[in-house]
Amino acid sequence: MIEDHKHCIVCGKATGADKFFCSPSCEDVFKKQQKRMARSRMVMLILFVALFVVIMVISSLRSTG
Repeated sequence: MIEDHKHCIVCGKATGADKFFCSPSCEDVFKKQQKRMARSRMVMLILFVALFVVIMVISSLRSTG
């Protein structure tokens, strides 16, 4: 019978049942990906807010002019 195990969430290799990563390098890759995704989300949020502000300013200028 197969032992209880999980697979590394980065490369897919089999690991122990209590581990998420097969090696420290896979853990580093995962952390870098998480940071990159968080930065991308922040940039998108800032762009959406900026776009909203621009639309509101243009809308208010048209209604008062």
